Amino acid sequence: MKYKDYYDILGVKRSASQSDIKRAYRQLARKYHPDVSKEVNAEDRFKSVGEAYEVLKDSDKRAAYDQLGSNWQSGQDFRPPPGWQQQASGFSSGGANGGFRGIHGGDFSDFFESMFGGGRGQSRSRQGTNQQSMNTAQQAKIRINLEDTYRGASRMIELQGLTNDRRGGRSGSIKTVKVRIPKGILSGQKIRLAGQGGSRHGARAADLYLEVEIAPHAWYQVDGRDVYLNLPVTPWEAALGASITVPTPMGKVQLKVPAGSASGCKLRLRGRGIPSPKPGDFIAVLEVHVPPADTEKRKTLFHSMAKEMPFNPRVGLGV
Repeated sequence: MKYKDYYDILGVKRSASQSDIKRAYRQLARKYHPDVSKEVNAEDRFKSVGEAYEVLKDSDKRAAYDQLGSNWQSGQDFRPPPGWQQQASGFSSGGANGGFRGIHGGDFSDFFESMFGGGRGQSRSRQGTNQQSMNTAQQAKIRINLEDTYRGASRMIELQGLTNDRRGGRSGSIKTVKVRIPKGILSGQKIRLAGQGGSRHGARAADLYLEVEIAPHAWYQVDGRDVYLNLPVTPWEAALGASITVPTPMGKVQLKVPAGSASGCKLRLRGRGIPSPKPGDFIAVLEVHVPPADTEKRKTLFHSMAKEMPFNPRVGLGV
């Protein structure tokens, strides 16, 4: 089989951060998505990008992959080191072939299977036995609200599958399954539904993995476990200081705005971000909003302020 340089596929350095890897994956996935891309071999490139991201986004898989070192070149003949399967067995994604069939339109490569799975790396006889006893894990996505990850929740979802009829034929079926949303789960993490995937050739049903996506919120932005809110304040609240009521995903709180605050000032409520043993923070970013001078009386007030408080906010610009 041929060695795959996952860093080269994503166009990142081996020292790349997780955010760099995620950013590179998103850009390439959009570029090579078969439904929209006009690039040559777009589907194959899309699969390669997905496979590379499957390894490098996971700290355990990435650590195992990095143990091979940087001396290998893409396309070079490769054979796993002796004892590798035992060493890497803890990094399998689940299922007979160690991957998620259907994430990027097909199975992962022989290289991936030999590194983290075992399906294709097995002998044909053993592979045939596994085909009768186990199916490859499958994946789908589930979108939740930000409030769901704060409190935990449950959802009823419909799964479409096949059932055997009395005449030995197969027909489509839909079943409803209750899914528990764990408190503190993040976008990109997965919920495992044992035995809820598809099946074939009489094998027992595979597991289904639901990849969580936190839906965009009208007020909040999520960064890791930190939650941000752009908080409008009046000029007098920013100048004089104030105690104001602020919404959070867990309810309203009182927030003290220090006197002399300016737009862009960040007020942090520690531990009020997305829950975990080390929870994130809730961060209010101040936005000073100026009321309109839409009456003569208000215009007079603004003129008085300009006369009483001469102030040039552009001093730092040299003007």
